[in-house]
Amino acid sequence: MPLSVQKLVGRLTLRQLQVFLSVYQTRSYSKTGELMGLTQPAVSSQIRQLESALQVPVFEYVGRKLFCTAAGEVLASSVNVVFDELRFLQTNLAALEGQVAGSLKLVAVNTAQYVVPYLLKGFVVSHPQVNVKVSVVNRAEALRRLNDNQDHIVIMGIVPDEKPLASLPFLDNELVAVANAEHPIHKAHNPSFVEFAKAGLLSRESGSGSRLALELFCQEQRLPMPVLMELGSNDAVKHGVLAGLGVAVLPKLSIVPELQMGVLKAVPLKGFPLRRSWCAVYPKGKHPTPAMRAFLAYLGDNLNTFNEMFAARCVGI
Repeated sequence: MPLSVQKLVGRLTLRQLQVFLSVYQTRSYSKTGELMGLTQPAVSSQIRQLESALQVPVFEYVGRKLFCTAAGEVLASSVNVVFDELRFLQTNLAALEGQVAGSLKLVAVNTAQYVVPYLLKGFVVSHPQVNVKVSVVNRAEALRRLNDNQDHIVIMGIVPDEKPLASLPFLDNELVAVANAEHPIHKAHNPSFVEFAKAGLLSRESGSGSRLALELFCQEQRLPMPVLMELGSNDAVKHGVLAGLGVAVLPKLSIVPELQMGVLKAVPLKGFPLRRSWCAVYPKGKHPTPAMRAFLAYLGDNLNTFNEMFAARCVGI
């Protein structure tokens, strides 16, 4: 190792690099202090020591705004590599001891947010060294992230068949036709889907999973699907139904409390509830990390447990 590198290693600390990366990401000494439990002078001191070791400035103020220098950009790229290697080291050391560690990046489509927390409880207990991050996005964003291979696993309902994807179905997903308790549709005898839709069909935007499931049903049955109003989330659709704006088809697990309280009621339509499955999806060519393999194994080993758990939540409706 060259002497200059030896001196550099002797003067740099991981703490300095950690503080630098936080300032680089937040562009703020004060925000870094809040995030890391440091005073602003302590953050400034760590950056000054880093700049002294490197003998170049990594940040500069123009007016009152903080900017990263060209040297700082080069450093940020290298620091990310260093911390990635440390994460790999943690994973590999844990593997030697028969443990699973590292990160697990999950993406859940909007409707899956009612499911994922219950899945994770048992997993994090049995794999405490896995750092789980969950992002909730719409279906279009989930598909984009799948295509770009940004995450480990995407939790979604309808899996595109035109893409080379692997999927593991792990939980039933019922979509229920509902109206508020006072809606006149409940007085109809054996209402048809056409009558139901004419009562004012509220729906998610085109491309969403629940909208796509309903569109597929209408295509298969050769039925019209006149949408009165599009709303941007299942919660917005649910509240529209509660407010008496119309009727809707919603994932059962997203409206369990309202069904149990009786403020929403299922409408008995032929062909309903629509039955789909929640699936864990990832690109077929992806090389799974130990944490990803452990999560997929956990899902596969607990299929009956998940369905029993959610069935118990739906008792009385």
